Amino acid sequence: MGQVMFIVWRESVEALLVVGILYAWLKNGDADARRGVPYLWGGVALGILAAIGLGAALVGFTEVLSGDAQDYFQTGMVLVACVLIVQMVLWMKRHGRTLKREMEESLEKSTRDANWWGVTILVALAIAREGSETVIFLYGLGFGQSGHVDASQYLAVLIGLALAFLTFYLLQLGGKIFSWRHFFRITEIMLLFLGAGLFQTGVDKLIDKEILPTIIDQMWNSSAILDDSSTFGSLVATLTGYRAHPALMNLIAYAAYWLVAWFLVRRATGRAGAVANRKAA
Repeated sequence: MGQVMFIVWRESVEALLVVGILYAWLKNGDADARRGVPYLWGGVALGILAAIGLGAALVGFTEVLSGDAQDYFQTGMVLVACVLIVQMVLWMKRHGRTLKREMEESLEKSTRDANWWGVTILVALAIAREGSETVIFLYGLGFGQSGHVDASQYLAVLIGLALAFLTFYLLQLGGKIFSWRHFFRITEIMLLFLGAGLFQTGVDKLIDKEILPTIIDQMWNSSAILDDSSTFGSLVATLTGYRAHPALMNLIAYAAYWLVAWFLVRRATGRAGAVANRKAA
């Protein structure tokens, strides 16, 4: 439940940021700009519908597939979710500094050309991107994999949404409590750990299917300290990739994940800084 809340909270805050930037620009503009506000909300609705459609399709696949086919599909979705999480962090590293300006420039062009459907498409794509990532992340965490969604999972989604609106409100106060930069920096780290947890889950599934060898079945057993089958231990395992009794393959995969993630984040940060310096000059 905690994993679901975190994903919904983080992704919803990012979606609210996008909508907030676009809405503020249109609402505070001239009369022509304000004409685009209804098209903005239309784009939001289309983006949400696209994400819901993807969620329904994933649950539908689960109901149709059975046996090994379902296991392979779910394993694939777990690994896709891991890749998307890392990709999302890299995207924010590259575009976080210029996101507001890029969106406002796109809106300004649409307003100048009276291309209001362009506003709808811009917003729909932005929301659909956030929504589809959320759906895939949640599915990778087990949301709907059994073909139905429990009431506790719906509750987690609602709590996550409520926390997202509260966080967005606090961030809009002007950074007196914490700023957007600090928010994204902290949640990027948390997302990378979640990606590590999803990657470990995928590795576990591949080991179970005997696609990957364990090499050594058990390197240690720390269940006495933190059992990854307990409620709290399961949450830590999902959010960080912790294993109480890992195989050697788990450790190799975990180290490889962080090595690749560190290299990609460092490269993305360097490129973003270089771009910012060129524009400043």
